[in-house]
Amino acid sequence: MYRFLLTPRWLALHVVVLLVIPAFVLLGRWQFGRFEERSANSERVTANIEAPPVPIDRLAAPGQQVKQDDRFRKVTVTGTYDTAHGLVVRRRPQEGRNGFYVLTPLVTGPGTAVIVNRGWVPAGATADASPEVPPPPSGQVTVTGRLRPSETEESSGIRDRGGLPPGQVLLINADAIGKGLPYRLVGGYVELIEQQPAPATAPAPVPEPDVGSGGGLNLAYGVQWWLFIGIAIGGWVMLIRREVAERRSAQAQQHAKETAASTATPD
Repeated sequence: MYRFLLTPRWLALHVVVLLVIPAFVLLGRWQFGRFEERSANSERVTANIEAPPVPIDRLAAPGQQVKQDDRFRKVTVTGTYDTAHGLVVRRRPQEGRNGFYVLTPLVTGPGTAVIVNRGWVPAGATADASPEVPPPPSGQVTVTGRLRPSETEESSGIRDRGGLPPGQVLLINADAIGKGLPYRLVGGYVELIEQQPAPATAPAPVPEPDVGSGGGLNLAYGVQWWLFIGIAIGGWVMLIRREVAERRSAQAQQHAKETAASTATPD
């Protein structure tokens, strides 16, 4: 009855099932790994956002890169804005509108500074037009903001290129920006939340990061892949049972015909 399982058609089906099962196991494990990674990242970012501000020199220093584990940590820094070396960052939409981020170095001491992202302004009338940027406060200010690592093409998904209008960049990269400045920069930047004294007008604040679901979709996908294993095995068993049932039914019909023929009376 089960010899059909060794026919070429069924052998091919067996191979497919045996290949699908480990593939689904690996895909499920990969999604569970992504879930754990994103959940850990979500918890770390949430903790950094909720932590009280600390002086920036506890976490970063000029010439040193901001650690990924410290991103979005609230810091305070005191200094004087260098408006002569201010920049704007192109292609930064906010609330459905195209615009720019406003970068201004904050000089913290002799030969040292940190880039401050003071917020967002809408784009000008044309693509090459410079936006209207409210000036920063003059004199010494104390900034409270979120510490961020420098942006790269890999981390931001933004392709950097030259040929931009003067005073404009595509990435907030302290190393690249610092090449044209007369002081050393912290290897990252501060995303402004508030400052004292507060200016009369200022760019729109950058929204707090959306931490997201912490990998909940990855968990669902992992469970889904492992459910597919049960579906594959169940479908394989169902096809075998159906084939057996059809063959038994055919044999029973054939046996009934033979019995009827052997017992039939000639005319």
